[in-house]
Amino acid sequence: MASTTHQPKTGVLIVNLGTPDNPKTPAVRRYLREFLMDGRVIDIPYIPRFLLVNGIISTFRAPKSAKEYQKLWTEEGSPIKIYGFEVEKLLQEALGDDFIVSLGMRYQNPSVQVALDRLKNKGLERIIVIPLFPQYASATSGSVHQKVMELVKKWQIVPDIHFVQSFFDYPEFVHAFAEIGKKYLKEAEYDHVLFSYHGLPERQIRKGDHTGTCLKEATANPYLEGEANCCATLHNHNRGCYRAQCFATTRLLAQALELKDDQVTTCFQSRLGRDPWLKPYTEDTIKELAQKGKKRVLAFSPAFVADCLETTIEVGEEYKEVFEEAGGEHWQLVESLNSNPLWIGCLKAIVLQNAQLQPKVLESRSTTVEE
Repeated sequence: MASTTHQPKTGVLIVNLGTPDNPKTPAVRRYLREFLMDGRVIDIPYIPRFLLVNGIISTFRAPKSAKEYQKLWTEEGSPIKIYGFEVEKLLQEALGDDFIVSLGMRYQNPSVQVALDRLKNKGLERIIVIPLFPQYASATSGSVHQKVMELVKKWQIVPDIHFVQSFFDYPEFVHAFAEIGKKYLKEAEYDHVLFSYHGLPERQIRKGDHTGTCLKEATANPYLEGEANCCATLHNHNRGCYRAQCFATTRLLAQALELKDDQVTTCFQSRLGRDPWLKPYTEDTIKELAQKGKKRVLAFSPAFVADCLETTIEVGEEYKEVFEEAGGEHWQLVESLNSNPLWIGCLKAIVLQNAQLQPKVLESRSTTVEE
């Protein structure tokens, strides 16, 4: 009898941050404890981290956060999980039978363990791991990479595993976000466009700096002041820096949206604790814009591919109140990629390029990188 051979499949593991199982305080506390006990998120020794998270943060922050999650929650559940499953389904359809797509959440459910179990023992030739964070940070993509390695090292047969570090400069990503934003720019005129990214402690950025130049020339607002800035260009020495990647994302989106330098600002939100975080801070920037007479602001959150607490509530509602209290008149949040067809096309392109089934568009990805 003639033997039948099957082409090995490729696994695609997509991982987002996670969400509580429900918006009640006990579930939110479980989520915060798992999230903040990650040594890449709060990068201090274990014992003080344990005391801080379990004795203070989860105790006092969980009830407040639960109220915020209740504003966000829908009948179907948490948006980040709803969109996650939609993306999993749509990406599977887009890629076809040669691929197996599996969704995991770095914290809570469905866990990375559960997502990997779906791929285990499938005779896969390779697994492509895509943390759903456009810009690389140790606390996000790095944590996903570490978790996957911890779990896969226990497998008897380990396929080739390829980690996607970032995708902020993929043309498909820039195009997808820009197209969503264009509809607002066509509908109304805005005095300014703000790009707010999730913040990180400055010490975490410096830990990844091997040149000794990180944050040495950072200014409050390089776009408006035109001063020297260590993140003003993306080059070989800062290519892996989260802050530099955020500024590069802004430049690429501003170019796609045909915005001038003095029309846009990059800033960082969600500061926690007293240590210095990446600057400029979003809340301070908003107040400054209002004081300078900017009445209508369009806000992007390009560090998030799915709407969540940090986009819908923090940027969409809380910062809107800050802007209006400071004298602003109209604040508009641009929704995230969610399950937009352009986002599915972007993910498909990332998979195919990293599966070596399609050559990388090197000339497109190098537009912001200097030698």
